[in-house]
Amino acid sequence: MRLARVRMADWVIAAALLTVLVWLIAPQQVPVTVYKLSLVALAAVAGYWIDRSLFPYARPDLFFELRHGSEEAPQETTFTQLGGVINFAEQATSINLESATADQLTRLAAVAMVRRAVIVSAAMLAVSLGA
Repeated sequence: MRLARVRMADWVIAAALLTVLVWLIAPQQVPVTVYKLSLVALAAVAGYWIDRSLFPYARPDLFFELRHGSEEAPQETTFTQLGGVINFAEQATSINLESATADQLTRLAAVAMVRRAVIVSAAMLAVSLGA
């Protein structure tokens, strides 16, 4: 039986070697390094969920599913939680997703992926800078 290649194994090895190097040079810094890495990882998860919460109707995978015809267009999202003060209704997109071409859906998915990458990287940068 052939073992499957581990994704990004070279990066795992590099991280392990650098951790050993930090331990050899300054062993008291290993807990700090682990703490900082866990904060950055948690920031990435938080950024992902911030994106999912802010844009539930514009997930990148939705546009690929629409391209293959496995899901219908998203429904209208209405925000009326503040007791009549805000009565805001927003359509998911300005184009009709049911009649969109494969190229248009691919572009929408690309924009959604870039948006998600910007939000996740901003959250990671904010935590890394100590905000």
